[in-house]
Amino acid sequence: QVQLVESGGGLVQAGGSLRLSCAASGRTFSSLTMGWFRQAPGKEREFVAAITWNGGSTYYTDSVKGRFTISRDNAKNTVYLQMINLKPEDTAVYYCAAKFGFTLVERTTSWSYWGQGTQVTVSS
Repeated sequence: QVQLVESGGGLVQAGGSLRLSCAASGRTFSSLTMGWFRQAPGKEREFVAAITWNGGSTYYTDSVKGRFTISRDNAKNTVYLQMINLKPEDTAVYYCAAKFGFTLVERTTSWSYWGQGTQVTVSS
């Protein structure tokens, strides 16, 4: 069993930056693919970014490329999402997720574990 706890959300002006963190419990963290999703009010949960177990590969949705960076520290059982040049359309609840393997990462149904989410609000 893996438990995920997100932190770092908040209110920021457009153009600003935030760094989200996701702390994982369990001894399998270094074996897991980690990802970030987001869900805006009235919309479906959407994929944001994913990173392989060793950080060797990353994958982003087009709308965040060049602005968001996913990284991980296996010694700390933590995955991060650095967000710069934030836009109002980035406003959402951001969820951390974990799975084994690096296939079908854009599909919410392929992920096994989820955090409770952290709110990110970007004002214009």
